[in-house]
Amino acid sequence: MSSVPPPPGTPCWADLATPGLADARRFYPELFGWTTRIAPQPEAAGYTTFLLGGRAVAGAGPPAAPDQVPIWSTYVATDHADLVTTRVEAAGGQVLVGPFDVFDQGRMAVFADPAGAVFSVWQPMAHPGAELFDTPGAMSWNELVTPDPEAAKVFYELVFGWRPEEQPAGPVPPETGGTTRPSYTGWRCGERIVGGMMPPLADDFPADLPAYWTVYFAVADADDTAARATELGGSVLVPPHDTPQGRLAALRDPQGALFSVITRPARG
Repeated sequence: MSSVPPPPGTPCWADLATPGLADARRFYPELFGWTTRIAPQPEAAGYTTFLLGGRAVAGAGPPAAPDQVPIWSTYVATDHADLVTTRVEAAGGQVLVGPFDVFDQGRMAVFADPAGAVFSVWQPMAHPGAELFDTPGAMSWNELVTPDPEAAKVFYELVFGWRPEEQPAGPVPPETGGTTRPSYTGWRCGERIVGGMMPPLADDFPADLPAYWTVYFAVADADDTAARATELGGSVLVPPHDTPQGRLAALRDPQGALFSVITRPARG
């Protein structure tokens, strides 16, 4: 739990692009105890910062294109968004939105890796990113789900200098349709593991389906949060189940945006 800005190469922010922005301002505060702060500038199109105890933890805004599906995006901290753009192109990724300044808050860009997973970078100015991590209601983990982990290992090392480390796998929840849990990869940036990667759990994952990054929010009780999400109009994609990292569930909000929640094991 920290308000110190994350170092370059570390996931630092997450936001939701959704056509149902008003409903997102209802759903997530009721689910996580967030409050909202709406940007006053007309050109910000109602961009909303979600706060927990007065500290920024995530954001939400309208989609960039009318046909964009609702999606949570992971932002990785950088000290040079333009340089990352050059690396993405050289490594075979796509530049979806080139670097631009967000008022005086920071500089960002949006990319897709070779398998189609969309992610962003954030070069902080007035806005450092999330001010809380790893506490109930704040972002706790970021994970790439991809049908081509080997290619992802090459790409993200070239772009961010991440080093892949294989980690122990846990049991598979029967609801996913998988029979054995695939290997799990941790992304090491310097001395820290800053995120993870795994192939899809379901055996029938379509080969042409793009990869994606998913955002995990810490919660006090994953089962209670999954039940509450359903009461609020969301749905449960993968029911709560235990893993070596904690008890987690994959959920969708009322507009269909995917996100996950995790209850970390108690530290004894």
